Amino acid sequence: MTRTLRAAVIGLGSMGANHARVLADTPGIELVAVADADPERVKKTLAGRPIPGFPDATSLLRETRPDLVSVVVPTQLHEEVALEAIAAGSNILVEKPIAANLSAAARIARAADKAGVLLTVGHIERFNPAIRELKDRLVAGQGGTVLQLRARRVGPFPHRIRDVGVIHDLAPHDIDIMRFLLDDEVERVYAESRSHIATGNEDLFAGMLHFRAGTMGILDINWLTPTKERMLTVLCEKGMFVVDYTEQSLIFYENFAAAAREGSPASVTEGPMTRYHIANREPLRAELEAFRDAVAHGGPSPVSAHDGMAALAVAEALVRSGQSGVPVSVEEVAASS
Repeated sequence: MTRTLRAAVIGLGSMGANHARVLADTPGIELVAVADADPERVKKTLAGRPIPGFPDATSLLRETRPDLVSVVVPTQLHEEVALEAIAAGSNILVEKPIAANLSAAARIARAADKAGVLLTVGHIERFNPAIRELKDRLVAGQGGTVLQLRARRVGPFPHRIRDVGVIHDLAPHDIDIMRFLLDDEVERVYAESRSHIATGNEDLFAGMLHFRAGTMGILDINWLTPTKERMLTVLCEKGMFVVDYTEQSLIFYENFAAAAREGSPASVTEGPMTRYHIANREPLRAELEAFRDAVAHGGPSPVSAHDGMAALAVAEALVRSGQSGVPVSVEEVAASS
């Protein structure tokens, strides 16, 4: 029987606290410690739990030696904390983006590879049941060739975020999902970005991604919208899929005239609308269970370092394009990273 894995969470902001909540009642895992520089966060997270809390990663790793660690600190600290956990022999899940820049991400990936520990990246939307269902339908060919993907991820400014702009904080979700659905890489990007809130980073942007196979990706992302929206449309030859991430819903609008009839050219005509039944499930729980299983069975990583670095490379290119006002080629990430 597989042994129970000892888990820890470093960083107890809103996302880190959720990691602790889920890990505390996940079968096959024992939550043995949490850490955060803010003692109030530690106290709140541990309320009613006989689990030790620590002020920093160093003391947690030294005292508890966990098998797996969720690294949920601010982006600028990802490299420092991840390298500490790797050096301690822990398998790690690093929240997205994998690091503050590609150089730091590469150092994390090399260290994990050298130490022989598993590294996965917290691209949580891959574990949304609606996205899983959509992926299966695209692979089965239901929509035919994918022509365009359009993501809208907007909402109010999260005051907890100060170290990165909206591109690094939110865009990696949709960049990763587009790569995941297409199984393709982005060649070049173009973005328009603005900063309206005094953080020094962009909080509003529109971006376009050009994939190698020619598919177009469109991003509409900001922190300036009073209502929260998390939507994805996938336009295909045979119709259009619509995902609502929050509702975990998937709808298909059929293009009734997609197939040429009697020698006529294919066209576009409104056809039936189908809403698929999706069994709702918390994506974070599915993600952490996949991490647990990968550690228990020796891999592979649910979301590889390469996946995390590829999404980060696109985000970095979007930032540069938004600053320069011109299209930017995406830095290629080695497949072995």
